[in-house]
Amino acid sequence: MKTVRLAGMAAIALALLAGPGGLPAAADDAAAFKLVEPGTLSVAITGDMPGLVARDGRLVGYDGEILQLAAEHLGLAIKPVPMEWSGAIAAVQTGRVDIIGGNVAWTEQRAGTLSLTDPSGYFQNGITAPTTTGWHSLANLEDMKVGSMTGFSFLPELRRIKGLELSLYDSSDAALRDLVTGRIQALVGDPPVIDYAISKNPDWGLANLPFTDNNPEFPLLTGIGRQYVFGLSKDNKALSDAISGEIRKLWESCEVKVIGKKYGNVSEANYTPSPQNFRAGVDRPADWKPPVCAR
Repeated sequence: MKTVRLAGMAAIALALLAGPGGLPAAADDAAAFKLVEPGTLSVAITGDMPGLVARDGRLVGYDGEILQLAAEHLGLAIKPVPMEWSGAIAAVQTGRVDIIGGNVAWTEQRAGTLSLTDPSGYFQNGITAPTTTGWHSLANLEDMKVGSMTGFSFLPELRRIKGLELSLYDSSDAALRDLVTGRIQALVGDPPVIDYAISKNPDWGLANLPFTDNNPEFPLLTGIGRQYVFGLSKDNKALSDAISGEIRKLWESCEVKVIGKKYGNVSEANYTPSPQNFRAGVDRPADWKPPVCAR
């Protein structure tokens, strides 16, 4: 894909001068950004809507629009870099790309290896299965053929379910095809991706129901109010912090809900953090609070 440039020379000139909130960015701040290409944010594109994809010269999807706005305010052009999700984290760590996003879940393990931004949204995992099953608990997956995605953080927990036979996929499309044709009996994947696909294909007869267990022994699978974030390398904390600042502004103005509505993210669960402030004292100060929409 071609490098995405801001439309028009006037827009480019304005963006290059603009820092957070449209004010001139300090030279020291810009110099602190460690980028694959100067002035350009190289973005891993793993191809799932409604997360983050490149279309017609811009990032689209829920995370895509948020990152596009953040980059413009920070005076950065966008370069999409297509790749499979299974290699995306390594691509950031080795400097092939600057950032990953698009339904990337925060975990303590990832916080130890990446610089993770403030959340762009919240989510709860669930079970995708034929509507007639009504499955929504860990017990429903026992002794079943279940699909999920390569590299997902909750896979060790999924493998602990009694008798579960796990099939891994590199794309949600492939997993959904196998679910529709009966090669697997259930799927545990990205909630927004699954919901978006089901809304576009009602004839599939599928439902994605959140886990009702909220089992502390399966926190990554069943925990509520988990966070979607962007991930950068550990030596790019200055840029991670700057993007977090832009994300905060979108929460304060409730623009996140305006963006979310375009992609079917209308449930309040998408905008409601966990009661447990699990990042405080881990990769955030003890007094840090997750962002919320003020209205």
